[in-house]
Amino acid sequence: MGEFFKNLIEQFKTLWGRWTIVQKLIMGGIVAAAITAIVLMVSVSSGPGMIPVIDTPIMNEEQRAAIVTRINTEGVKTQVSASGIVYVPDEETARRMRAILVREDLVPRGTDPWALFDRDRWTITDFERNVNLRRAITTMVTDHIRSLSEIDDANVVIEMPERTLFASEQNPVTASVIISPKPGSDITSDRKKIEGIQKLLMFAVEGLKPDNIVITDQNGIVLNDFAGMAEFDRLARIEKEIKIVRDTEAKYRADILRALQVNFSSDRVRDLNIKIDMDMSKKAVESQKITPIILKERTPGLSYDDSEYVSSLTLSETTSKTSWKGTGFNPEGPSGVEGQTPPAYRDMSNLYGETTQETRTHNEEFNREEITEERSPTIDRISVSVNIDGIWDRKRGDNGKIVYMPDGRVEREYKPLSQEEIAKSQALIEGAIGFNASRGDVVRVQNIQIDRSAQFAAEDAALMRQRQIQITIIASLIGAALLMVGFVLFQIIRRAQEAARRAREEELARQHQLMREEALLRAENEGQEVEMSVEDQARMELQEKAINLAKEHPSDVAQLIRTWIMEE
Repeated sequence: MGEFFKNLIEQFKTLWGRWTIVQKLIMGGIVAAAITAIVLMVSVSSGPGMIPVIDTPIMNEEQRAAIVTRINTEGVKTQVSASGIVYVPDEETARRMRAILVREDLVPRGTDPWALFDRDRWTITDFERNVNLRRAITTMVTDHIRSLSEIDDANVVIEMPERTLFASEQNPVTASVIISPKPGSDITSDRKKIEGIQKLLMFAVEGLKPDNIVITDQNGIVLNDFAGMAEFDRLARIEKEIKIVRDTEAKYRADILRALQVNFSSDRVRDLNIKIDMDMSKKAVESQKITPIILKERTPGLSYDDSEYVSSLTLSETTSKTSWKGTGFNPEGPSGVEGQTPPAYRDMSNLYGETTQETRTHNEEFNREEITEERSPTIDRISVSVNIDGIWDRKRGDNGKIVYMPDGRVEREYKPLSQEEIAKSQALIEGAIGFNASRGDVVRVQNIQIDRSAQFAAEDAALMRQRQIQITIIASLIGAALLMVGFVLFQIIRRAQEAARRAREEELARQHQLMREEALLRAENEGQEVEMSVEDQARMELQEKAINLAKEHPSDVAQLIRTWIMEE
C-alpha cells in the first residue's frame, strides 16, 4: 500500500514537471473549486433544517409581522423566506406554534387547512383515500394537541360519514377529544385555551361545526360546554372587575396616605377609607369639535406665531328685499273690464299701508372633527374619608419642667386641627383623586381623637424609670462626694497628727542634744575626759557630714528641705 502511494506521488511529480504554467493554473483552479464545493456541502448538510409553520406564503406584511412577533414571544427563533414562508427549527416546535396561531386567530384568512397541517392529498381509491384522509387528519391533530406545553397526552376520534345526495340526509362530521393536562396546568379552566383546541379541530376537519365537538378531560368532564359556562364566565368577569376596583382603590389610598403622612406623620394619619364606584360596561362616545380654518401655517423658526386663521369661510350668500308703500289704490283698467289685480291686493283697495321685508342667507364652512372613542371602565363616583389626629403636648410649669399629676402620670393637653389645616388637607385629597363634583365625589376630613392610653402609659412608665435612674445617679454622686470629702479630712487630720508627733520628737531630740552639749562643755571646762557612746559618736559624724554637705551643695539641701516641707 505504501509503494502504491509512493508511485502515485512520483507519477504526479513527473506530470507536474511536464505541465506548463497554464495547465498548472487550471489544475489549481479545479482543486480549489472542488474544496469549496465540499466545504459548502458540509456546511449545508450540517446546518439544522428549518420547518415551515404554514406552507402557504404570507404576502400581507402586517399579518406576517404579527405571526413572527407572536412566535418570538415564545422564545422561538424564526426565519422568513423571500416568498413569505415562516420557518422554525423543528417539527415539534412547528406543531406547537401552529396550535398557538390557530388558538389566537392569527392564521391568515383563506389559508388551506392542508397547507396548515402539511399533508398531501391521497389519490388512490375513494375508500382508501377517505380512510387515509381521516387517519392523517386524526394523527396530525393528535400530534398538534400533544405538542401543547400544558397537555400530557391526548386521544382524538374523528368521524367523517359518507356523503349523501341530499344535504338534509347528510350526517354531520363529529369529533371527540380526551386530554390529560400536566400537573399544575390550568387548561381545563381556561376557556381561551379550550377554544384554541376547538378551532384547531375546525381548521383540520372540513365541515366540522362547534356543536359537534366534545372536549373532555381524563375524568370525563366536558370542557367545551361554553353555554353552561356562562355563569362561570360571569363570575370570572365580576372577579376581574372587583380586582380592578381594588387595585385602583389601593393606588389612590397609597398616594393619599403618602401625601398626608409627609405633612402630619404616619402616627397621626391612620384611618383612610376610599370607595370607588366604576362602570365596567363599554360605551361608545361620539363628539364633534369645530376648529378654526387655517389660512397660513406658522413659519418655522420664528419666535412668534404668524399663522392666520378664520373661524369660518362664506360659501354662498343670498339677499332678498321687499318694500311697498302707497294708498292701496289698484287700477283695474277701463270700466266694465275685469282687472288683473290679485284678490289679495284687490281687498287692500283704498287702504293706506307700508310693508318692508329683508332676508339674508349665509352658508358658512367650518372645520369639523368627528371624535369616536370607547370608554371602559369609567369611574362613576369616589368617596374618601380620613381621620387626622391632633397633637398631644406635655404641660410644663413656669420653670419649664414637666407637670405630673398626683398619681405620677404626665399631664397632657390636646390641640385639635384648625379649620385651615382641615381645608388644606381636603384640597390635597381632592387634587389626588381628581375630584369632580358633577359625578358626586365626596371627600371628608375629620379630626377625631385617637385613643392613646396604652401609648401614654408606656411613655409615663419610661419617664418614671428615667426619673428613678436620675435620682439614683444623683444619690450615688452625692455619696461619692461625701466619701471623697471624708477621705480628704481623714488625710488632713492624720497628717496633722503626724506633724505634731514629729515636732514633739524633734523637740525632745533637740533638748537631749542641748543637754549633752552642756555636759560636754562642762567637762571640757573642768578638764575631764568624757567618754562618748557609739551612738553619740555616730550622730556627731552624721551631723558633721550634713554640715559639710550643706556647705558644699546648698541648692540640693534646699530642694530636699522644700520636699520635706511639702510632704508635711
